[in-house]
Formats: sequence, structure tokens, C-alpha cells
Amino acid sequence: MSSNLAHHHLEEKCVICENLKAKGIHLYTSFICADCEHELIQTDTSDPRYKYFLNQLKKITTPEIFS
Repeated sequence: MSSNLAHHHLEEKCVICENLKAKGIHLYTSFICADCEHELIQTDTSDPRYKYFLNQLKKITTPEIFS
């Protein structure tokens, strides 16, 4: 396997920016890249970008628990 393919395999699609990234966090079944996580935390609630973040985060659904 080429190193480029191996590196690409470790990347996941960020629920906010929708780009493939290697570093980030998982929230339920979704992935948030480190860049978006940092920007979200630093963005003031009065900033128009904050509303964009909220809309993107609405895509995250909690996993159903089947008993």
C-alpha cells in the first residue's frame, strides 16, 4: 500500500467543514476536525460564523440504544 493511500485511509470527513482530516474528536457518530473544534471554541456567539457552526452541528444525531 502506498504511503499516500495509507495516510488518506486515516482521515475522516469533518461534520463542520466537510473536509477529510486526520486529527479531531468524535461526538457520538460524527467527527469534528481539530481546526473546526478550535475555531468553534474561539468564535464569539455574536459572530455570524457561530450560527454556521450551530447549523452544521445539527447534523450530529445521537445514536439509538437498542436494548
